[in-house]
Amino acid sequence: MQPPQPIQAPLSGAGYFFRGFSLAMQPGTRRFVLLPLLINMVLFGTAFGFILSQLSDWIDGWMSLLPTWLDWLSYLLWPLITVAVLVTFSYLFSTIANWIAAPFNGLLAEHLEAKLTGQPAPDTGMAAIMKDVPRIMHREWIKLKYYLPKALGLFILLWIPAIGQTVGPVLWFLFSAWMMSIQYADYPFDNHKVPFPTMRDALKLKRGKSLSFGSLVMVCTMTPILNLFVMPVAVCGATAMWVDHYRDQYRTH
Repeated sequence: MQPPQPIQAPLSGAGYFFRGFSLAMQPGTRRFVLLPLLINMVLFGTAFGFILSQLSDWIDGWMSLLPTWLDWLSYLLWPLITVAVLVTFSYLFSTIANWIAAPFNGLLAEHLEAKLTGQPAPDTGMAAIMKDVPRIMHREWIKLKYYLPKALGLFILLWIPAIGQTVGPVLWFLFSAWMMSIQYADYPFDNHKVPFPTMRDALKLKRGKSLSFGSLVMVCTMTPILNLFVMPVAVCGATAMWVDHYRDQYRTH
């Protein structure tokens, strides 16, 4: 049994994300980071090259929907629409990357939790990982079903001239930040078979911490170069948050 990590001072949600950087680089953790990191780098490197080459044309087309008498709003709407487009595609490709890497992200969270708590590291082989894939994919599908109706409503709002294009991007960002928190916090919760509704309600009880964590993940996911590394860092940060704030209450599920 390895000694537990030293107790940290209370952290904000954003603080846990920053802590994820150092945790991801620790000996014994790095080998579990490698595969999620490679998946994320390949997917985001390709996706963002395409998005950035098309972004200007997309926004020009969207701006053409504005009535002529609202042309004066164009300088305000350009950055808001840019944020909305980047948030949309960042979350889309993040979701795809997390579906592909979900078994390995769960494994990373499992081993990091053992390291943080001083428990014996689980001896999980490839056969055990593959056996668990159907359950993990079912969990990802539950998260997608939670996301889709709300995302559809916000997407419709974005197409309402003026109102949707000013308020919509802000609401879209906040909702995406909430979903990022759910996505990454779910790995340690799911390792302990905590039901999705229970996990969601637990995060709501610490909504400020959850949103600050998810907001920083969202900003980094939207940022070229940083988005290549965000997945394993977010898994590590969310696992540390689980250990400090949720494990004692929910690990018996």
